[in-house]
Amino acid sequence: MRVLLAGGGTAGHVNPLLATAQRLRELHPDAELIVLGTAEGLERELVPRAGLELVTIEKLPFPRRPDAAALRFPGGWRRAVREVRALIRERSIDVVVGFGGYASAPAYRAAHLERVPIVIHEANAKPGMANRLGARWTSFVGLSYRATTMRGELVGMPLRPEITGLDRADLRDEALAELGLDPERQTLLVTGGSQGARSINRTIVASAEEIVAAGWQILHLSGGRQTDFEPAQTEHYVAIEYLDRMHLALAAADLVVCRAGSLTVSELMAVGLPAVYVPLPYGNGEQGMNAADQVAAGGALLVDDARFTAEWVRTRLVPLLRDADRLAEMASASAGAGASDGDDRMCELIERAVATRRQS
Repeated sequence: MRVLLAGGGTAGHVNPLLATAQRLRELHPDAELIVLGTAEGLERELVPRAGLELVTIEKLPFPRRPDAAALRFPGGWRRAVREVRALIRERSIDVVVGFGGYASAPAYRAAHLERVPIVIHEANAKPGMANRLGARWTSFVGLSYRATTMRGELVGMPLRPEITGLDRADLRDEALAELGLDPERQTLLVTGGSQGARSINRTIVASAEEIVAAGWQILHLSGGRQTDFEPAQTEHYVAIEYLDRMHLALAAADLVVCRAGSLTVSELMAVGLPAVYVPLPYGNGEQGMNAADQVAAGGALLVDDARFTAEWVRTRLVPLLRDADRLAEMASASAGAGASDGDDRMCELIERAVATRRQS
């Protein structure tokens, strides 16, 4: 099997691509896997680190307004499609698997012109432009969420083995010790992702004493780009700028306050952690949609960024922290809302697509 995996730019595109590639290598040791990305995205570092071949094309955003970039787009688009078509022929690609992002759209077009099967994974509840384009040419579309506004089948999110194989109860004591946390207290994990979230950070710092007074402790991952961050000065509060062993934080946590990126939501459902989601206040509302499955199941709360204030923490979050029964119900609901075998389901979808080509 010769597979071209296309995608990249952000972790939301790269990580499920890598998880799928890793599982494909396990199931098909002789498979030839090539990743198509750009030289600017996270794939530039993460793909070679995973031992995969990376081929890059020009980063080509879809034009959104009539400007100079829009005038250059048609030529760049034809060139990118031509390059991918040549790659498909030279490497005798059997299937193109796209995860969204800049490299996916020309890969879909090239595959369609070369009559190579296309498989799509949509990580967000609100599909991106590249995947909406590709979905015109294939019925092999895997969705992460039931709420996704695209036709396809629910496969869940392909996740790293560190997440799918995480035994939180077994790792908890080690995680608490590694992170300098008190084993006698429950842990509120606060994170805005690798870059951080300024509004979440400020509210949690302002409310830290009340949270601790409720009998909890705080593990606050502030984010590497929050240069103006000032941690709270209170006991049972641990601030870390960036944690590369995120599975330790998940093992230590009992409740999470965070953004609602597609990868974050899927990981929390996979490990059965309840959450308070504070979606990004800009964009098209896709983060709120990502959380819809878990919220509907009763495993999470959703609060607007503007409403996530110290007053909201005092009147909504602190009472939740004191309600052990409700937290247990939310944890159970979270575990039942998601899928932890997204990598297997995506591989099965790929195998089906390849089989259709061999039968034709």
